[in-house]
Amino acid sequence: MKRFLLISGFLLLFVTPALAERLSVSVNEANVRSGPGFEYGIIWKADRYYPLNIIKKTGEWCQFRDFEGDEGWIHRSIISNTSSVITVRENCNIRSAPSMEATVLFRVESGIPFKVLKREKDWIQIEHADGDGGWIHQSLVW
Repeated sequence: MKRFLLISGFLLLFVTPALAERLSVSVNEANVRSGPGFEYGIIWKADRYYPLNIIKKTGEWCQFRDFEGDEGWIHRSIISNTSSVITVRENCNIRSAPSMEATVLFRVESGIPFKVLKREKDWIQIEHADGDGGWIHQSLVW
């Protein structure tokens, strides 16, 4: 019985995060709150396409965990199922094609969210909320 409980606990610990729903911010700037309601304080603001792993839903509110492990609450009306990524390294090259030899169009720092347009092997075609886009290697994003 102990072995069953140990294995069950291990599976819950490592499988549950994989089952989290991945959504993204659908407005230019969203208030992230400390709890599930407008009466809770704003703890930071998230930009359009900011990816969110939903971990809990309470009424019209969703609790999420982000790429840095930070948690917050956001209203359901300002999130969508648009596929998105966020850069996790400094000086990420955004390229003109899915290749290391392709021209670098621009560079971005860590923490910049993008909408996913297409995936091709280890490359992701992305677009920022301002319309800038290109290709980024998947090792540079969450």
